[in-house]
Amino acid sequence: MPPAEYRADSGVARPRFGHAEVWVESPLQLLSAIEAHGAGLLGTSSRIHPRGGTTTLDATLATLMARAPAGVEFAPPTQVPPAPGSAGARRWVTGDAYSGRVQRALLGHIAVQEIVVIDDGLATLGLIRALVASEPTALVRPRSNPNAARRALGIASWYRLRALARASRLLVFTALPVEPEVARRFRELGGHLESHRFEWLNTQPVAERIAEPTVVVGSAMAADGLIHPDPYFRWLHSLTLDGPVAYFPHRRESPEFLGLLATHQKIAVREHTIPIEMRLRALRRGQLVRALPSTALPSLRLLLGGSGVRIIGKQVPGAWWTPAATEELRSHLSSSLELLPT
Repeated sequence: MPPAEYRADSGVARPRFGHAEVWVESPLQLLSAIEAHGAGLLGTSSRIHPRGGTTTLDATLATLMARAPAGVEFAPPTQVPPAPGSAGARRWVTGDAYSGRVQRALLGHIAVQEIVVIDDGLATLGLIRALVASEPTALVRPRSNPNAARRALGIASWYRLRALARASRLLVFTALPVEPEVARRFRELGGHLESHRFEWLNTQPVAERIAEPTVVVGSAMAADGLIHPDPYFRWLHSLTLDGPVAYFPHRRESPEFLGLLATHQKIAVREHTIPIEMRLRALRRGQLVRALPSTALPSLRLLLGGSGVRIIGKQVPGAWWTPAATEELRSHLSSSLELLPT
């Protein structure tokens, strides 16, 4: 890695040059890729490869294609990430280091000078903690039940990413607060850690206006079978006692549950379109954002800090959980609440 790209304080000197190949699989990853390019971290040009067959990407892709900063181009949707061994690219960028297809790509030949991991919610914080662990840690999703082969792939990826960090070839870019001790150990390992506060997004116009006094960011926990839907619905109903509620669904929520919510006279179910971070920036003083544990909560705090909008996360009561939610998974899912002020 050319030493001129790094300052003496281990930060990245911006803007950087060269070309980046970017693989995104979700709306948040796509927004994060634009933020990373806009921050000057990816280089002069960035080609974004969206994963095909993911309808939740469509609206975000259409929006960002119209607004993308200079130097960004979009490849046709595909099922296969670009190879990090591709000639001509200086950086290879992904938002999901827990993806099997990404891990298999990283275990092959890496011709690029640097691997960049962009935001994918709480998984990004989990990745950093895993990479500084004293014992080998399989990079597999907390809710998965991996077989031996999948665990072996996750362990091999742990070794590969740590080796890249030691060679100063791994950078993580996130808006979420990283624990100081974890950040220190990651940098001591050799990794580079850069943060953002949605600087590019804050320059963009806001088209959506929301009148309801309470806004709820929807959760996929019921759809994923991790909590019972009935108490979740009753909690949402209780929020309407203070006035109308605007409900912004998670992309995985079932049509049946959303149809039930739509029958409630005081709950306005909004269509799922672009990431919540892009939709709620025009909230006004006195409005309230409520949600179960969600990565969106600390992100919205960054975007709405000082605006007079209150952001409140609700701890999931023990009785809500189903047997499918292990103690480890409950702790992982609830960890976003620790990123909010008390």
